[in-house]
Amino acid sequence: MIPVTGLLLAAGAGRRFGRPKALVELDGEPLVRRALRVLRDGGCSPLVVVLGAAADEVAPLVPEDVTAVVADGWAEGMGASLRAGLDALTGDAALVHLVDLPGVTATAVARLVAAVDGPHTLARAAYGGRPGHPVLFGRAHWTGVRAAAAGDEGARRYLATHPARLVECGDVATPDDADTPERLARFRGA
Repeated sequence: MIPVTGLLLAAGAGRRFGRPKALVELDGEPLVRRALRVLRDGGCSPLVVVLGAAADEVAPLVPEDVTAVVADGWAEGMGASLRAGLDALTGDAALVHLVDLPGVTATAVARLVAAVDGPHTLARAAYGGRPGHPVLFGRAHWTGVRAAAAGDEGARRYLATHPARLVECGDVATPDDADTPERLARFRGA
């Protein structure tokens, strides 16, 4: 089995939320720790987390065995975070996850990890047949993804021209983000 690095993007300021979502707690656990736990429990190793806004506050929440990198241009948007994360990767495959998706489960991550078949792998979670996150990129895609990552779009433009295999996860996860306190409240106790 090919090792899959778990790459967590957690650099945003959480403008709509009112503070960086990496620091927000759900059922007593900061979202950054929750997302890293889901990646680890789903079979990703090693783990890399990209920090930005409030990096000094988030860094102490990151387990010692996780590599933390700071995206200096984090305020630009997800593109800068994704580029910083890709620059820190080694290996042949990476599963990119977002810190504000508490409905993504370790089972969903494990399904994507099982989809790796080499450095040309390109797959993403699907929910009822609709593509979502996380996204699995084999090494052969990293340069193209990095070049396309700009503003707050991350890999959207790259994925629009490079169709990914869809891995259905709608039976074990939800794709909803937690962009506001009200949206996060839906996940309490889940």
